[in-house]
Amino acid sequence: MSGTVVVGVDGSGTARKAAETARDLAAALGATLHVVTAFDSDRTERFGSGSNQWLVSDADKAERVARSVADTLGGDIAITYAAARGRPADALIREAISKEARIIVVGNRRMHGIGRVLGSVANSVAHNATCDVYIANTYDAV
Repeated sequence: MSGTVVVGVDGSGTARKAAETARDLAAALGATLHVVTAFDSDRTERFGSGSNQWLVSDADKAERVARSVADTLGGDIAITYAAARGRPADALIREAISKEARIIVVGNRRMHGIGRVLGSVANSVAHNATCDVYIANTYDAV
């Protein structure tokens, strides 16, 4: 098989567990894993003073989260990463479409109780994705 598996991460333990599940699934399918962190604004902060100033944006922060997870997953598969603008569910779906992904992996955080009624990333992705969606059990994550 091959193709791409997309997973969304946000730096949390539950997202990490979903990413590990996605890595294992990608390895089993012979697919590339694409790790995505969403960011919702274009806020930029300036640090330093004088000629030693640098700008850090929400996109930069999101890319660092995605890269950090991608770098620590290991395995014998190709792993890419990206920051994607927008609400998490929308960003994941757009990335999956752009990568022609076979599957999106999301964690089941907030899929019970009031979160199930009001919606969650997993619920939104499951109802709107144009590819298969795998919902990883992340309840026992740190």
